[in-house]
Amino acid sequence: MIPRTLESYTRKLATWFPVVSVTGPRQSGKSTLIRHVFKDYEYLNLEDPEVRRAAALDPVGFIRDRPAKLIIDEAQYVPDLFSMIQVESDERNTPGQYIISGSQNFLMLKNIKQSLAGRVGIMKLLPLSFAEAQASERKPSVDEFMLRGGYPRLYDIDISLGTYFRSYTDSYIERDVTDYLDVRNSTDFRTFLRLCAQNAGNLVNYTGMADDLGVSFRTVKSWLSILESSYITFPLMPYYKSVGKRLVKTPKLYFYDTGLLCNLLGIRSLQELLVHPKLGAVFENLIVAETAKRCYNAGEEPELYFYRDESKREIDLVDLARPAEPLLLEVKSSRTYNNRQSKSLAEVGEELGVPPEHRAVIYRGSEQAQMKKSALVRAADYLRFDYPEGTLPVEGRKASDATDILYKN
Repeated sequence: MIPRTLESYTRKLATWFPVVSVTGPRQSGKSTLIRHVFKDYEYLNLEDPEVRRAAALDPVGFIRDRPAKLIIDEAQYVPDLFSMIQVESDERNTPGQYIISGSQNFLMLKNIKQSLAGRVGIMKLLPLSFAEAQASERKPSVDEFMLRGGYPRLYDIDISLGTYFRSYTDSYIERDVTDYLDVRNSTDFRTFLRLCAQNAGNLVNYTGMADDLGVSFRTVKSWLSILESSYITFPLMPYYKSVGKRLVKTPKLYFYDTGLLCNLLGIRSLQELLVHPKLGAVFENLIVAETAKRCYNAGEEPELYFYRDESKREIDLVDLARPAEPLLLEVKSSRTYNNRQSKSLAEVGEELGVPPEHRAVIYRGSEQAQMKKSALVRAADYLRFDYPEGTLPVEGRKASDATDILYKN
């Protein structure tokens, strides 16, 4: 098993709440994690038709006739269990009684809100982060991880990416979308997924997507909510604080996993990715998604934004996870740095009061430096470390400008 950063936080939740809920996309490693952390719990999986039938026929007996420490996987299949878990957990009034997990997160969260509000600690387990993937035998480079993504099965077995993601997409659509959310035309939804991939990193244009698909504006918003609820995509909201500028109000669209994104873009190999016109968008998506994972893996909700004003100055990522130590990040897929890449970073940083050591250009090159107006950080360094209090991994290298970085050692 590849060690998961969330393991320690999962243990803490079980000392604070009577019920712990583990959500996340399909095949992100939820079952593996909870069975590893809670080895002394009885494990039941409602994917098993017989177990599900027993739970549906007698939810009272299903809960009361079992041990006080119980894992129920795919719990959303029998909604009546949530009420019984509420009753039993209230009667015992002890932490760590039930661990519930499920892949249909929209149904899980609906049942939790109805029956277990205030009694449940919720954690989100996303696919492997780059740092977690370094513990695998593959130890992928940044570029390799960008193509492969973080679904654990891709690090356990030797399977082609095309085969894996085709199966993943089929399973997701057939089990989570068509059956539960009344998306009748799966072909249209597959086209919608590919259209989302084409628009990754862009402002969400609901009307344009609706026109391209031949569906209504409302349908596009509904389908996007499906993708968000099942941890396939997420919106990056625009920075909202007024600094005397008119700011963009439309969110951007990103994928939680760049392996799935590459597959939907038709990218099948590293060679294809490195020369693909969408390389910049995929690399930006990687940095944004991995920053969100870092927050979730610490048990925190991400406070991430992008900045764009009426002058078309843009900052790719505004990280307010630690409000007293904000980070401004510009993401560039190039291996070469030039001063133009940090121009908006310096200007906006000054206006927002963010010091130079908390501004950075994240890129695919090999040099790093702390310059006068911002830092230059290698992508692997940014992705690998959980740096404290807004500190960027620059290791004290000083440089005055791009020329100094490129030609002086």
